Amino acid sequence: MELTTQKAQQIVEAAIKKSKELDVKMNIAVVDAGANLKSFVRMDGAWLGSADIAIKKAKTARYFDMNTGEIGKLSQPGGSLFNIEHSNDGLITFPGGVLIKDGNEIIGAIGISGSSVENDHEVATYASNA
Repeated sequence: MELTTQKAQQIVEAAIKKSKELDVKMNIAVVDAGANLKSFVRMDGAWLGSADIAIKKAKTARYFDMNTGEIGKLSQPGGSLFNIEHSNDGLITFPGGVLIKDGNEIIGAIGISGSSVENDHEVATYASNA
């Protein structure tokens, strides 16, 4: 299955809904299976610097087919992926990037940035299940 524009927009809307529930302002990026940007929203008042982080979180999750928080665990000093964040023109290896699946098939990823990594991950997880 392909991640359509309509589905990407539904995911963004779910992320906005959850962000409002948490009273946070987020940057929301959705990429397709090829890690190409499919949809992006910077909520009013969201940190400008987090726009790039949200996009990189989504791409990082898709590049390695795992949530960014999991990559972060593996990229600590002594870990099997130590320094991986320096590859691919920069990766983000802390929570907030989550895969989007249709059943077992990965069809894209979402990246959220603009609050604590806990809130970023919560919004991304909620939206990816939308």
